[in-house]
Amino acid sequence: MIEIPKTMKAMVLTAYDRLAKMELPVPAPGHGEVLCRIHSVAICGSDPKMIHGGYANVNWPPYFPFVMGHEWAGEVVALGPGVTQFQVGDRVAGEAHKGCGICDNCKKGNYSVCLNYGRDGHDGNADMGHRHYGFAWQGANAEYNVYHVAAIHRIPDNVSYDVAAMCDTAGVAMHGIALSGITPGGTVVVIGPGPIGLCALQIAKGMGAGRVIMVGRGSKLAFAGKMGADVLIDFEKEDVVRRVLEETNGIGADEVLECSGANDSPMKACYMARKTGKIVLTANYRDDRPSFQLPLNTIVFNELKILGSKANPNVSGTVLNYFSNGIINGEALVTHRFPLEDYPKAVDLFENKRDNVIKVVINP
Repeated sequence: MIEIPKTMKAMVLTAYDRLAKMELPVPAPGHGEVLCRIHSVAICGSDPKMIHGGYANVNWPPYFPFVMGHEWAGEVVALGPGVTQFQVGDRVAGEAHKGCGICDNCKKGNYSVCLNYGRDGHDGNADMGHRHYGFAWQGANAEYNVYHVAAIHRIPDNVSYDVAAMCDTAGVAMHGIALSGITPGGTVVVIGPGPIGLCALQIAKGMGAGRVIMVGRGSKLAFAGKMGADVLIDFEKEDVVRRVLEETNGIGADEVLECSGANDSPMKACYMARKTGKIVLTANYRDDRPSFQLPLNTIVFNELKILGSKANPNVSGTVLNYFSNGIINGEALVTHRFPLEDYPKAVDLFENKRDNVIKVVINP
């Protein structure tokens, strides 16, 4: 029997640009839910943006004070009514999205684009709602949190909590690749050697890509070389499109995975891709920066396929296995760890790219 306290420490966003450590009640699991003790929370690129109010237009967070955090791993410590799939003591990693389960998109497995998004169940009809943990529903920046069983997955024994907390990060890369596929023996371009791009690099290699070309700059680009990238292109020093075409004998890449969020990258990706090539957009783009027109005739004449990719549906089991069998070297990606009370310091380091940071993990 695990003793559960009545209150817990949590890092709370009390207003835009204001974080505070607070003592909150430990939530109780409802029907189909489990209470988890949070061991690790990875900081995502969306977290600083939410802290600064960058998602106010989509109502994230929906209220203050709000507990953020959506990339996490922990231990099941209590079961709600009706839970038979998990046991107390299970080591689990979570997803940010739990779909309503009844709309047409959810029935097809597309629960990250649930048609009931926005109906989060706070109206008393929890089973009909979509939950977006850490964005519209309480997240993991605390010692405990409640999750629906549809949003958690068991962690392989040889995968640490810190690595498992990147299930969401690797899952974003995996979902994009699942949409596009990988051409066996072909050439893949990954734009952006951040955590998602570095996972995409390793997954593409593991799925049989002949070569992976990484586009980036600085220490992260160099790190991508250590993680297996075959060609490194520094966009500050070279014409990226010209170099990709040179590397592919003028043909272009089979797949281009855009993981940087730079507003000009989707346009460049169209010029890098071969005829009938596939371009996957996994990043969030800046509406407050100039946009670049896509080369529509190039898309039409070359029969390019441009795929938008949101979150990580139906891939968590796969990426946890990839962590387990070494296809993704998760331990190498976690460069910094902080206790919960140092969360503001951790966000500052991550956001401002200090100390060769790749992925930062909080240990509540």
